[in-house]
Amino acid sequence: MLKIFRMRIPLLCLLVRSFVLLCFVEIVLSGFTSSFIRSEWPSTDIPLDSPEFSIPEGYNAPQQVHITQGDYDGKAVIVSWVNMIEPGSSEVLYGTSKNQYNLSAQGTHTNYTFYKYRSGYIHHCLLSGLEHNTKYYYNIGTGSSAREFWFETPPEVDADASYTFGIIGDLGQTYNSLSTLEHYMKTGGQTVLFVGDLSYADRYHDNDGNRWDSWGRLVERSVAYQPWIWSAGNHEIEYKPHLGEFSTFRAYIHRYATPHVASKSNSPLWYAVRRASAHIIVLSSYSPFVKYTPQWLWLREELKQVDREKTPWLIVLMHAPIYNSNGVHYMEGESMRAAFERWLVHYKVDMVFAGHVHAYERSYRVSNINYNITSGNRYPVPDKSAPVYITVGDGGNQEGLASRFLEPQPEYSAFREASYGHSVLKLKNRTHAFYNWIRNDDGKSVPTDHVVFHNQYWASNTRRRLKKKQPNRQINLIATY
Repeated sequence: MLKIFRMRIPLLCLLVRSFVLLCFVEIVLSGFTSSFIRSEWPSTDIPLDSPEFSIPEGYNAPQQVHITQGDYDGKAVIVSWVNMIEPGSSEVLYGTSKNQYNLSAQGTHTNYTFYKYRSGYIHHCLLSGLEHNTKYYYNIGTGSSAREFWFETPPEVDADASYTFGIIGDLGQTYNSLSTLEHYMKTGGQTVLFVGDLSYADRYHDNDGNRWDSWGRLVERSVAYQPWIWSAGNHEIEYKPHLGEFSTFRAYIHRYATPHVASKSNSPLWYAVRRASAHIIVLSSYSPFVKYTPQWLWLREELKQVDREKTPWLIVLMHAPIYNSNGVHYMEGESMRAAFERWLVHYKVDMVFAGHVHAYERSYRVSNINYNITSGNRYPVPDKSAPVYITVGDGGNQEGLASRFLEPQPEYSAFREASYGHSVLKLKNRTHAFYNWIRNDDGKSVPTDHVVFHNQYWASNTRRRLKKKQPNRQINLIATY
């Protein structure tokens, strides 16, 4: 009996190893739709008189403070805030010691009107020439109304620079939004990649601009202390002919500055930054992008500038997802897929993050670049050079969740669930990154979807080098993608 048991041990080990390998290989045969049913939390907005929207003390005190990257390589920060009563000062005092400011920068201010709403005085100030990996304290306002905040600059751009990003989209200002925000702030994330739809002010009577102000005060608890990399969604368009408002993106462009000039973009709606080991490209789903338009021309040139030897992780942000198996907004990203997917595959983009659909979904590495309805090539196919497409449009806004997933689950879909939450992406080195999607369930933070990503550029190069040096040795795949 003991002899039989000993004989079975190697067989058991082989079965376990085979099962683990099957779970981690790069092409997986079927996806997973979560059966989790969310308990109902109110998808109603936090009342305007809530402490979550409190106005800072002091006459004309700066509020809605937020920062974003101010240059191409992370050595500058744009500090933005609003004074509601009078313009006040646009100067920022800053330094590397608390309450001691040996540096200063002078910004500018602007304001805008939208129908009957008139904004406060919106300030933007560029702090440039910063040192990498350094904590800075900054002070805005004057006298008893002055306020101090701080931020940390990223490490120098380098292939092995580790860094942690949060990914949030479609946030709004409900209790679910607050839950998402508070849970993200406990993750150790250093910068947020925001995939569009900020305040949802356009859903209120007469496009109530006061809901832009309340949202700015709500998110200040995070974005005043770390950069959020902004992208615009459909709720930022705010095209309202019935109110006599025919321009687009007015509030968003006035309030949320982006470093578009640094990447030679002619619009704040599409641009690129490099941060640690990542090259991040922001696209606009609601601006012209077909052949020879400004966005198309800019992206063609920007992709040529990507240096995977320095920034191995190539990440793209947009609002409308290219791959989506939810009945809500189904196929809305198809025209952008047709315009850009071939480039995304050619340049081996690692991940494409989107929002818009109020649910979570992650794809396998697939492409549909050979689409041809005449020849019958109509469906996505596995493609190791393709990005992983991840929809994180589940921040918590008042429109509620998108729970109508298409059945059966398409072969390109790996995991999907209709819940509120956010994602965390930890870039460990040039070859590997750890990714989690974290569900917000009744106020609790529940890590739900876990993936280890192989870098598209360096991991494939490593495999080729290993095969060349050791042609008879089997390469063990240890990550899902």
